[in-house]
Amino acid sequence: MLNAGDLAPDFALPDAAMDMVQLSQFRGQRNVVLYFFNKDHTPGGIVEAVEFSDRVDAFAQYQTIILGVSSDDCLSHDSFIDEQGLAFDLLADTELEVSRLYHAVHEWEAQGMVRYGIERSTFVIDQAGVIRHALYHVSPKGHAAEILNLVKQLG
Repeated sequence: MLNAGDLAPDFALPDAAMDMVQLSQFRGQRNVVLYFFNKDHTPGGIVEAVEFSDRVDAFAQYQTIILGVSSDDCLSHDSFIDEQGLAFDLLADTELEVSRLYHAVHEWEAQGMVRYGIERSTFVIDQAGVIRHALYHVSPKGHAAEILNLVKQLG
C-alpha cells in the first residue's frame, strides 16, 4: 500500500476525449485528488462522482484538480460524464496497470474463477507530487466533503 510521504507513482492514461493525461503534468501547478472507483453507472460510482463534481469549484480554490480512475473505457467515461454532468476528468485504466501501481486492485474468486476489481481508494497528492493522504476502502457517500477538508489543510 502507498502511504503519506510516498512519491506518487507517475502515469499517463486517456481521458474521456481520448487525450492522454499524465500525473506529472500537474507538478508545481496543482494538487491532485486521484480517486479510484469500481465502475461508471453504478450507484456508488454515481454518488461519489456527483459529490466530487459538486465541489470542483471549492477544490479549485485550493489549486486542486480531481481525477477519477476506473477500468471503464473512454466511451463509457464520456457517456457517464454526460449523463451525470460531471465537471472533472475520468481516466480509463482498462488494464488496471495504474490501479495496481496504487494498490487499488482487489481480487476475489467467483464460480471457480479469479476476478479483479478496483477497491475504492483516494490519494491527495500535493504540488510536489508527494502523497499527503492515502485512503483505502472508502465509502462513496460523504467522501468528497471529507477529501475537501483534507485539501484545505495542505496549506
